[in-house]
Amino acid sequence: MTARPVVAVETTRFKEIVGMLAEYRISALPVVDDSGRLVGVVSEADLLHKEAFGLQDDHHLVESRRMRREHAKAGALLARDLMTSPAVTIGTEAPIAEAARVMHDKGVKRLPVVDEDGRVVGIVTRSDLLRVLLRPDAMIREDVVEGLIVKTLWMDPTSIEVHVTGGVVKLSGKVDRKSDIRILTNLIGGVDGVVSVVSGLGFRYDDTHVHISEDLHPLMGPLWR
Repeated sequence: MTARPVVAVETTRFKEIVGMLAEYRISALPVVDDSGRLVGVVSEADLLHKEAFGLQDDHHLVESRRMRREHAKAGALLARDLMTSPAVTIGTEAPIAEAARVMHDKGVKRLPVVDEDGRVVGIVTRSDLLRVLLRPDAMIREDVVEGLIVKTLWMDPTSIEVHVTGGVVKLSGKVDRKSDIRILTNLIGGVDGVVSVVSGLGFRYDDTHVHISEDLHPLMGPLWR
């Protein structure tokens, strides 16, 4: 994220907001209250309602709730009346993949990052997420081998070969249990910069099928055949 982002307060005026967007070359501003807590976001789209509707007051008697909100924003002068609330946000500990999903699902370009108290501590943009994909292959491999295989899963790194090219992680070798393959590949998929995971791993024994012996369950034997 970009720390210490530019923010507006609830009483920031229309012209000031336009000037801030132009000066910092951004498309939206978080709006915070007196304690720094996020209360909404003002975007270029919110400001353009004034251009689209102007000061016209010939509203139709029957109109959608969305249209009424847009007409109200067209006449607004302060951030608290212009902003969209509640804002779409993400927490400081959220994985990058989650931030990407939220941006895609909600159709936003900038995502405020808030702490446990709802205070804005940063902004994540689409370009921030894309920069993660540019991490060097060597750094990605180190995270996979040292961070996951050794420290997280306590596996023998000499039994697993890891090759990273263009963010694509290719695995070969052998693990103890078949279930380890799925666990490892899922964790690698969450490493920053990983584009995809290709597994050629083998296993020493299959722990994904449990056999229930009738000797252990004599009364339930017919149910398990």
